[in-house]
Amino acid sequence: MSLHRDKLFMTQLMDDADIEHSHSPDAIAHRLDKGPQTNYLRDWVFGGIDGAVTTFAIVAGVAGASLSTTVILILGIANLLADGFSMAAGAYSGIKAEKDDYERLRQMEHRHIKETPEGEREEIRQIFAAKGFEGEDLERAVDIITASHERWVQVMLEEEHGAPKMERSAVKSGLVTFGAFFVCGAVPLLPFIFGGASGALTTATIMTGLTFFGIGSLKSRWSTTKWWKSGFETFSIGMVAAGVAFGVGMALKGLVG
Repeated sequence: MSLHRDKLFMTQLMDDADIEHSHSPDAIAHRLDKGPQTNYLRDWVFGGIDGAVTTFAIVAGVAGASLSTTVILILGIANLLADGFSMAAGAYSGIKAEKDDYERLRQMEHRHIKETPEGEREEIRQIFAAKGFEGEDLERAVDIITASHERWVQVMLEEEHGAPKMERSAVKSGLVTFGAFFVCGAVPLLPFIFGGASGALTTATIMTGLTFFGIGSLKSRWSTTKWWKSGFETFSIGMVAAGVAFGVGMALKGLVG
């Protein structure tokens, strides 16, 4: 029974893969019907790096100033919650602002089509002329596009204003950003929570470095950069930020002393 279920599962995976990569009419129709898939990788990478950097910066800075483990944990946890919420709110507000601007442009194009339709038709004509359409083909394309106001507006939004075809969720973006910030940002605090003060900074440095490298390696799955190169790049950026924070802590310790 289990073997039969495994075969069905593998068959389904193969069917899904065929649909994703096949160029048969049915597979193409299926992909186009689904539309482009929204990706929140950017939010995860952004939140994860910022969480690890800012929390480790606090850990390194406080440790550099030779303050107690209690102070490190209080400031670190406060950063996880407060800065994490701030990052999530920023991600949410940013996408919300993009959507508001998109709606403003959409209403503006509807108004322009109503007030100056010939001028808007000329814009469509020039847009498609730039794509290589000419003569009767060009005029036919203009007629087809402008036959529907919604289609007309959508083309203008994408071609004239560069509006994205994929709509991102402000709520999902905020949640993904906060989740990545909290998970990755908690890593530098773990040695101080479970291991005490002795050697905790060294352990936190190693764990945070591995987190930076892991984020960069994961990011390479959606790029052409090799995993080790992407990982090392993110590792370098994060550790430089941490080193600056540690140096500031040492400097402040000298000033206080």
